[in-house]
Amino acid sequence: MTAPGRVAVVGGGIGGLSAALTLSDAGVSVVLLESTDRVGGTLRSGTVGGVPVDLGAEAVLARRPEGLALMERVGLAVEPSRTASALLWSRGALHPMPRTVMGVPGDADALVASGLLAHPPEGTQLPDPDDDVSVASFVARRLGREVVDRLVEPLLGGVYAGHADRLSLRATAPQIEALGPDLVAGAARSLAAADPTAGPVFVAPTGGVGTLPDAVVAAGDFEVRLGSTVRAIERAGDGWRVTAGAASALETLDVDAVVVATPAPATARLLAGVAPSAAFALAGLEYASMAVVTFVLDGGAQPSGSGFLVPPVEGTTIKAATWSTSKWGWSRDAAQGRTVVRTSIGRAGESLLLQHDDPWLVDRAFADLTTIAGDLGRVVDARVHRWGGALPQYAVGHLDLVATVEDDVAGVAGLEVCGSAYRGVGIPAVIASGRDAARRLLGAGEDDT
Repeated sequence: MTAPGRVAVVGGGIGGLSAALTLSDAGVSVVLLESTDRVGGTLRSGTVGGVPVDLGAEAVLARRPEGLALMERVGLAVEPSRTASALLWSRGALHPMPRTVMGVPGDADALVASGLLAHPPEGTQLPDPDDDVSVASFVARRLGREVVDRLVEPLLGGVYAGHADRLSLRATAPQIEALGPDLVAGAARSLAAADPTAGPVFVAPTGGVGTLPDAVVAAGDFEVRLGSTVRAIERAGDGWRVTAGAASALETLDVDAVVVATPAPATARLLAGVAPSAAFALAGLEYASMAVVTFVLDGGAQPSGSGFLVPPVEGTTIKAATWSTSKWGWSRDAAQGRTVVRTSIGRAGESLLLQHDDPWLVDRAFADLTTIAGDLGRVVDARVHRWGGALPQYAVGHLDLVATVEDDVAGVAGLEVCGSAYRGVGIPAVIASGRDAARRLLGAGEDDT
């Protein structure tokens, strides 16, 4: 067999872009179909007060190789975070974030001394459950609810915009389950074994993560069609027929294979006729919406550290803030003495909060900022960017859902799926998802003689 001659990639987020680049690098003709007027999905650049900013994700985890490899492949200059020290707002004060494994402390005495908790962790040793459980139930039974509320929740909320009571332990925090029956002792061992010379935790392209999608398109040899909504995919002989475009001007493309890189609801619709078990599983995957409120400030002192997290039990509007001009050299240079602050709002189930208008969100976000961090100077400009249905919620049993999807799709020749709905929402994980989908197509087409 030969490699597929032409492949359609449906969806222009970073997963679809990664798949398209991997395929085109292997000599495959690729057409990428994106329903909106831009590629990148939740990676997006913009300006606030004349200062360039990231409106979506703003950091790439450096300890997974896929993000760094892609940025190197497309020729972007990469810089490390200038600081990784974050704070935690708890019980009316900012505290240094203790070293933890996804919120599980490695030193219970130091945690109590920090003032973060009102009571010592419970420290109950229990065997691992036979089946998947929520992160909250697993940790609360062993260390108490306060550890969940004050440490685990803000970390999970920052990544998934979800709640520990619903998120799957095995899909979102397997490193906690791996700590063993004594979570604190296991966390202490894990933290002690960490390599202090491992380099920065986070990196970003100079100019921001939002520059990555266009850089992938510029570096790749594949066609991009914007404003091209895919209406259907169906088998056509040994290949595939893709129907796309406006309802009044539909066109069909005949290709050898298809990579579906859209969010779960769209993927479920497209797979209904060709991989029905996968479609049914994906139709039940929920998503959380959020908003990023970015401020450009002048006249206040530059904050130290990378920012702070806020546990939901504190009742604030914002769940986190990042001091962009302290964290990134490129942002500091672009701001020319002003301060850029990003705040994030919204977790799963908080749709009513996000129904308020932009001025309300700006006012509430700034009120929280000044309550927590003090005088930050005057607001030069502020911008709200809403991400509706941006983050898939890995509920208990999520890995079973993924196995159903992968098994069903694997039985359909020339079909692959990728994206944040499956095995990680971080940028490196989504890049890996797209790359691996492309490699499976290439591998399936290799001559096995």
